[in-house]
Amino acid sequence: MLNNENELGEIIEKIKLCEAEIGKAIIGQKEVIRQVILAMLSNGNVLLEGVPGLGKTQLVKTIAKVFDIQFSRIQFTPDLMPADVTGTNLIVKEDGKNVFKFEKGPVFANIVLADEINRATPKTQSALLEAMQEKTVTVGKETYAMPKPYMVLATQNPIENEGTYPLPEAQLDRFLFKIKVDFPTLSELKEIMNITVTNNVTELNSVLNGEDIIRFQSIIRDMPIADAVQEFALKLVVATHPELDTASDYVRKYVSCGASPRAAQAIFQTAKARALIEGRANVAFEDIKAVAYPALRHRLALSFEALADSISPETIISEIIKTIEA
Repeated sequence: MLNNENELGEIIEKIKLCEAEIGKAIIGQKEVIRQVILAMLSNGNVLLEGVPGLGKTQLVKTIAKVFDIQFSRIQFTPDLMPADVTGTNLIVKEDGKNVFKFEKGPVFANIVLADEINRATPKTQSALLEAMQEKTVTVGKETYAMPKPYMVLATQNPIENEGTYPLPEAQLDRFLFKIKVDFPTLSELKEIMNITVTNNVTELNSVLNGEDIIRFQSIIRDMPIADAVQEFALKLVVATHPELDTASDYVRKYVSCGASPRAAQAIFQTAKARALIEGRANVAFEDIKAVAYPALRHRLALSFEALADSISPETIISEIIKTIEA
């Protein structure tokens, strides 16, 4: 819980410093950077979606540097095995005897980049499920805890379908946010060239560490939300379900399956984090609306009519917000 206004000011200043440092290496994408930080402060995982070359991998590496936490990268390919992700038991000699010793895999880091996650088989994708949800990995009869803080950032290409395995709904639901990474503007593209095809070296400074992140996460969990704001957030989630009597005709036409209770948890957690970064100790309706898009877009199963009419999840979320506010 926040002890005083000075502590609130300290947190805001440090987060702004983090955003500024990340902005040295990642040109533009300010909203993407903000949303990743919101997810990190909410102790959640992120799915980054965008075409190759937009700097998704560089973004994750930069965040790990600025936050001074351990970083690990896993390149997902069709031949990647679960043991390549979680680790495996090896036979080693100790005191002249052969014993099993667990060799930890790359999933044991503070921030794990699952690059092109949809290129691995479902069996390998599922190796991340326990780590993402319970923050543990079970191998044989032993369960190993992840380091704290812990976060999985996965990337995927929205265009290329050949040789990919779409993530099942159960795994998508474990991502707090799905963030879309868009193509940069002309001026941003020029700046990117200035730091990538020249001898200019970008020096990044560490602003926060793992202990700071854990402390901020605890403060955010203690932040209150007014009943009216809570009800607004819950109505958003309920309104995504076409099978309910209260569903609008629009949702019944374009949504086949609505969001789970995890969506409400995601909205609550990240709305608190956004309010804190904006300098407020209370959550506003604007916070709920701002985080609704990345929290819900991957949790809506669209109907055939939506695909035929080119209706996006963002359009549906906008309509739901308008209906609730009316």
